[in-house]
Amino acid sequence: MKSLLSAILLTLSSNFILAQNLSVERIWRNYEFTTKSAGAYQMLQDGQHYVEWGGNGNLVKGDLSDDAKNKEILIPGSTLVWNDKPIEVAGFEFNASEDKVLLWTAPKAIYRRSFEAFYFLYDLNSKKLEALDADHAPQTLAEYSPDGTSVSYIHGNDIFIKELRSGKVTKVTQDGKRNKIINGTTDWVYEEEFAITKAYCWSPDSKYLAFLKFDEREVPEFQMAMYGQLYPEHYTYKYPKAGELNSKVTLHIVDLKSLKIQGVEVGIYEYIPRLNWSSKANQLVVQTMNRHQNELNYWLVDATQKHFKTTKFFTETSTTYIDVDNNLLVLQDGKSILRTSESSGFNHIYKLGFDGSTTPITKGDWDVIEFLGFDEQTQTIYYSSAELGAIYKSVYSIQIDGSQKKNLTAALGYNNATFLNGMKYFIHTYSNANTPPVICLRKSNGEFVKTLEENTALLDKMRNEKLSPRVFISIPTPSVILNASLIYPVSYDPTKKYPVFVNVYGGPGHNEVLDCWDGNDYFFHNLLAQDGYMVLSIDPRGTQYRGADFKKSTYLQLGKLEIQDVVEATKVFAQRSDVDASRLGIMGWSYGGFMSSLAMTKGNGLFKVGIAVAPVTNWRFYDNIYTERFMRTPQENAKGYDDNSPINFAKDLQGKYFLIHGAADDNVHYQNSMEMISALVKANKQFDLFIYPNKNHGIYGGNTRNHLFNMIHDYILKEL
Repeated sequence: MKSLLSAILLTLSSNFILAQNLSVERIWRNYEFTTKSAGAYQMLQDGQHYVEWGGNGNLVKGDLSDDAKNKEILIPGSTLVWNDKPIEVAGFEFNASEDKVLLWTAPKAIYRRSFEAFYFLYDLNSKKLEALDADHAPQTLAEYSPDGTSVSYIHGNDIFIKELRSGKVTKVTQDGKRNKIINGTTDWVYEEEFAITKAYCWSPDSKYLAFLKFDEREVPEFQMAMYGQLYPEHYTYKYPKAGELNSKVTLHIVDLKSLKIQGVEVGIYEYIPRLNWSSKANQLVVQTMNRHQNELNYWLVDATQKHFKTTKFFTETSTTYIDVDNNLLVLQDGKSILRTSESSGFNHIYKLGFDGSTTPITKGDWDVIEFLGFDEQTQTIYYSSAELGAIYKSVYSIQIDGSQKKNLTAALGYNNATFLNGMKYFIHTYSNANTPPVICLRKSNGEFVKTLEENTALLDKMRNEKLSPRVFISIPTPSVILNASLIYPVSYDPTKKYPVFVNVYGGPGHNEVLDCWDGNDYFFHNLLAQDGYMVLSIDPRGTQYRGADFKKSTYLQLGKLEIQDVVEATKVFAQRSDVDASRLGIMGWSYGGFMSSLAMTKGNGLFKVGIAVAPVTNWRFYDNIYTERFMRTPQENAKGYDDNSPINFAKDLQGKYFLIHGAADDNVHYQNSMEMISALVKANKQFDLFIYPNKNHGIYGGNTRNHLFNMIHDYILKEL
């Protein structure tokens, strides 16, 4: 292994004669290393033809079997003009008969996943463009009804429906009000932690609409100061911290003929994280959870009869917690669903009957990552998994009876698949740690059709850069063997000693050590490699794809095992003859900022430098869905909260500590850093601090990222 690595490094070194030096400006201001995508393919119902935006702003139709030489223009860009101004389309959706298109433009982010936009309707036959609802704009979450006769959308926390033939607009709910009542979409914490923004759905016959109502009047409010004017404005929103009150969420179904809204009882619960109609019958599957998130109930709401019948047909429990995901499909047999569960110790796919029967489809000591789709005609399930190792992702097909499993993506690395309408084709995106994404079209059996994007220009550019490959290693600690990755200094000499920069995240169910393309972070870490640093990443206990026990071992004590693992792994690594053990640094963002803060306090002087960006410093300050999933409430588990909160160990700080935060961080509040500052001052500990006004958790926009990483880079060079 050492001789092979030396050969690689020697070969790379011989190509560096004419190579350029990396810089933060090239990475984060000029964005010279940005990858290209393949564009937005959207399949039509026949599963063979697709539409995409072509030149001159035209929406064009092509055939996947034809290399698209004879594309048909469906919407000429010249017709997309409103109030004498051209529309820059951000997205689109067809109706059921594919003769009308819903377009949206000028999207504006609300939180991480949600946005509002201006929606338009376009008739392919008449070539007519009209605003969806000029009186209630902008809107969010607009979509066609299954029969294509209406469009539903949210405005002002209420649900609206526009009947397309008559143009009549109906306001379905009447009580929506910001920071009080939400209909059809979700509150902040559901969006962030359950990854759901759309909280309404049409019945397959378009006669009913099921939706969630959030009563957040009793949820505590959080304020953020927004600067840029004489008197700062205060942005106020509902944010339930650990142990605090949640929105009261209720399920409702509206009869769209009478507009009668009926509440639906689904037992005793704290959360309703998912609701899914069958695509065939008026059967609604609803998931409910208790506050501890260790009991997940499945309910069937039968709307095929005049009076809704509600039945709980399955319950899963855990001694720790259950993750909610999108791995759920209601089958057309009207009797069952597909779901994933970690109940066996690894995440696998199951067929779950409405009679409560459950049948495993995948098996083994490996984790399914994502359920990608189901072909009803061939009874084939498509999914991705880490069967080849926790750092890899491959795409598989398997019959619903568990037979004929096939790996559709032979290349070792990270394989993503997006199956297109009709399940005949999928978009395959492949990358590894040192190769940017290559995107191609494949048939559902894995057969190659054509390349869509190879990122050739970036690959050519990389050949003229001083890059050191990212390699993967295992580090045996006294407690456990951990996966890690390493980037050697560009001019590596095994007889010399080098400082080590540790990049860490370490949060539950999140891996940094993956054999996949890491974007601009790859180049920033290579910039440090040019500066003579080893760059090390470590996945401690609590990370995923090594089974439920490994992932859930941190339950009720976030930070304890994770920082123990990172410290022990770094100590083991620092024993190498090529490491300068007196110059170890660590950096993390968000959960990683929590980890780097613990490393500088509980690490007993191991690290000379620690950088914490947007860190959690006490889990009492973070939202309740995420925190209580792993910790329960502070009232129940005060010791778990306090024993590993960096603010409680400020007196133990050693080394140079740099704290960075966005003042408008709606996720990990600036409060975390302010409380850490207070603890450090009280303990008479010196530290460095930088705050970005009006910037959220991502700390980006304009020159911000360039400024941030220049500052981080300078700090590392100066202090490490």
